[in-house]
Amino acid sequence: MYVREFDFDLPSELIAQEPAAERTAARLLHLNRDTGSVTHTLVSALPDLLRAGDLVVVNNTKVFPARLLGHRVPSGGAVECLLVRRVAGVSGTSDTSVAWEALMHPGQKLKPGARVVFDGSPTLHGEVLERHFFGRRLIRLWTDDGTAVSQAIDAVGHVPLPPYIKRGDRAGDRDRYQTVFARERGSVAAPTAGLHFTPALVAALAARGVELAEITLHVGYGTFQPVRVDRVEDHRLEPEHYEIADRTAAIINRARDDGRRVIAVGTTTTRTLEAVGGATDGRIVAGAGSTDLFIYPGYRFRVVGGLLTNFHLPKSSLLMLVAAFAGREQVLYAYREAIAERDRFYSYGNAKFIL
Repeated sequence: MYVREFDFDLPSELIAQEPAAERTAARLLHLNRDTGSVTHTLVSALPDLLRAGDLVVVNNTKVFPARLLGHRVPSGGAVECLLVRRVAGVSGTSDTSVAWEALMHPGQKLKPGARVVFDGSPTLHGEVLERHFFGRRLIRLWTDDGTAVSQAIDAVGHVPLPPYIKRGDRAGDRDRYQTVFARERGSVAAPTAGLHFTPALVAALAARGVELAEITLHVGYGTFQPVRVDRVEDHRLEPEHYEIADRTAAIINRARDDGRRVIAVGTTTTRTLEAVGGATDGRIVAGAGSTDLFIYPGYRFRVVGGLLTNFHLPKSSLLMLVAAFAGREQVLYAYREAIAERDRFYSYGNAKFIL
């Protein structure tokens, strides 16, 4: 199967640069997985598309301000750094000096030994330790005044908006690029399907008799990672950390035992449930781990029976997951319908519901 089979043309003006005025005011495309039919409504109508006994599973990860802006020392040249993954066990690190894998720009000038200072208060310093492929670096971060590095990152960091949002982050993004479920700090990107929920929508689902459960999957840079191969089967995802509580595992297993539908909110939730359930014949086992599960057409879903998600980039691994769930032709047809209806795409865009 070739990556080019997941390409489509999207007018640039349909890439949402701002969130909807109200979270539930975003439009919702409903794709019937059995018939291929497409209807259009609003996210606020989601309870009408579900039935009593359905189980909705969300991702409660919290985005941290992983984008750091600063300058090189002593030249003063501008530096941008996206923190990807904290790395333990690096020599010379401590509570106030920690190592991170990061994407840095300008990469060609940031060789091992290069020093940087990130703007803000408290002052956060960095030193490049190792140079890796595709702009990646191993960087050591520390503060002068003993402030914990995580606290300094929260103070001086910027919301890591996706690269297709062509503006700087603003104060309002700290709230709007975060779901109402966000509790567990650790993501560099939001689980964007969850951005459409509000406490009122959650209450409406409960009134409908819909149950809700939470898992955690910390979204890494892999969500933006381009597919650089020609054949789908040759692509690999980066591992991402997940956690499933005892209570959540019991809720999901009970729903499956009862024959009730499990609705995943987002591809991150889907990958977590399928990674765990796929290894245990559809049973969810509580615990923590990491997954690099890559779902593409031909995959047999064992847990998820419905999917709420946003619209995804052409030729992306996320689009391939959705195509695996609903069929490539049906999904691409739904995308053409969304473009014809002038839907807003990607992280701050509209949603689609496949059931």
